[in-house]
Amino acid sequence: MAGAYLLDLPGLTPYREALALQRSLAGAVSQAAIPDAVILLEHEPVVTLGRRTDEAAELHLPDGIEVDVVETDRGGKSTYHGPGQLVCYPILDLNRHGRDLKKYVRDLEQAIIGTLGRFDLNGERIDGLTGVWLTSPPRKVASIGVHAARWVTTHGYALNVDLDPAPFTQWITACGLEDAHFTSMAHELGRPLTVDDVRPAAAEALAEVFGLELDALPAEDGAGLWPQPVHERLSVH
Repeated sequence: MAGAYLLDLPGLTPYREALALQRSLAGAVSQAAIPDAVILLEHEPVVTLGRRTDEAAELHLPDGIEVDVVETDRGGKSTYHGPGQLVCYPILDLNRHGRDLKKYVRDLEQAIIGTLGRFDLNGERIDGLTGVWLTSPPRKVASIGVHAARWVTTHGYALNVDLDPAPFTQWITACGLEDAHFTSMAHELGRPLTVDDVRPAAAEALAEVFGLELDALPAEDGAGLWPQPVHERLSVH
């Protein structure tokens, strides 16, 4: 097992703030200043556009909807993030985990499947598609979009815990999938479930797949890496 830092952010994190945090941590991991790191959080409502997004075909935001739209450097197409969704950003040096992005994505899928399994949900892959589904019929419960620079990863996965899936189809054509159905863990379980309920299981499943031993990021390491809003929210001085 390799040591790694876990940054478990409370509350709702603006997307741009999380992006700045990822880039800061990725730089530190790339320079071997810190070990691998994992961020768990919930986002404020946001539509993000991957490198393959076709805006004309995928974006159809209703009039009057107030939601941030952010272009990113991750792979994939458009997706939605919002409250009730657990987002996991692993900042990993793939020199330690196999220099293979396709394998990395499959490993993220396995971590999601492991998380779902801890709640007695049977997550599955579908050939030719990225992410994790519940079948049948196929219902997408988690999306993946990643980026790597010098083999250090940013971005990651988003797992629908308990949120209205309407934005995935009414605001955008999520992931470029015209007829996909989206679901959440709470809907499938038929009971309330919070992101905080799922965080420990997600951390455990990710650690298992990548052979990590996760510990909280120490204040002395984090103070110089976190953007000021994160620094203030965690009251690190």
